[in-house]
Amino acid sequence: MIYALLKTLHVLAVMLWVGGMLFAHFMLRPALTVLEPPQRLALMHAVLGRFFTAVLWASLLTLVSGFWMIGRMARSAAQTGGQFIWPADWLAMAILGTLMVAVFGHIRFVLWRRLDRAQRAGEAVAAASALASIRAWVLANLVLGLVVVVLAVLV
Repeated sequence: MIYALLKTLHVLAVMLWVGGMLFAHFMLRPALTVLEPPQRLALMHAVLGRFFTAVLWASLLTLVSGFWMIGRMARSAAQTGGQFIWPADWLAMAILGTLMVAVFGHIRFVLWRRLDRAQRAGEAVAAASALASIRAWVLANLVLGLVVVVLAVLV
């Protein structure tokens, strides 16, 4: 029962995170071309502020639930006298997921702060530059996230 709950929370957190990146990059960003640049920056600032708060929680929940599930399996193997050997797909997901959290940390705590400061100061060029950096790193994290999802489904 606990394992099923952990797995459900894990999958829901991944859906929010990866799905949100897909939406922002391929639906929201192209649709913003109907707005003038200052309005685009203001909207993206508002959207990303909310999204990054949700992803902060989702990323932590993903890490905690993932490693907790692995720990439960390792403990179960030890209690039955067996040895826990990480399945290759689990190891890959753990490594890539941890890398994704690190990339998100850079996005949230470096690039987002840069965007936030520039937007609040009315420095449109600096805000646009920060937003472009965020977009590039989100795309990199999206690729990692899709690889993790493919591993989870196909392996």
